[in-house]
Amino acid sequence: MTRVDFHSKVPNKLQYACRLVRKARAADMKVVVFLQDSAELAAFDETLWTFSEQDFLPHVKAGDELAAQTPVILTDNADQTLPHHQVLINLSDQTPAHFARFERLFEIVSTDEDDLSAGRERYKQYQQRGYPLTHFVAEKI
Repeated sequence: MTRVDFHSKVPNKLQYACRLVRKARAADMKVVVFLQDSAELAAFDETLWTFSEQDFLPHVKAGDELAAQTPVILTDNADQTLPHHQVLINLSDQTPAHFARFERLFEIVSTDEDDLSAGRERYKQYQQRGYPLTHFVAEKI
């Protein structure tokens, strides 16, 4: 069963997700990042390239011919076929359609009131389905 970790009150979701990707890659895990739309996907793609001079996080968009060989996949399409199913990082305000295929799901929720509300709804959905949940508040980390 997928383990679901909520990280809430995150001041900058893209920077925070980059740190999670770096940590997962240090543990040799393969990661899929689910984003709201193509604009957010482009912004996260740029952030992965620029957030740290010491780290290289190889990534491609889902559907790229190198996706199966690349450890980090970016997608804004919930129905897209994905080559990896270890870690899913959700930066969108919706529940990813096929999250149960993953070993672990990270839900990243910002300080924005609408995002917090959507995050609470997703938390309740996972809880009602019996998924193991943990919750971290970014302000306390």
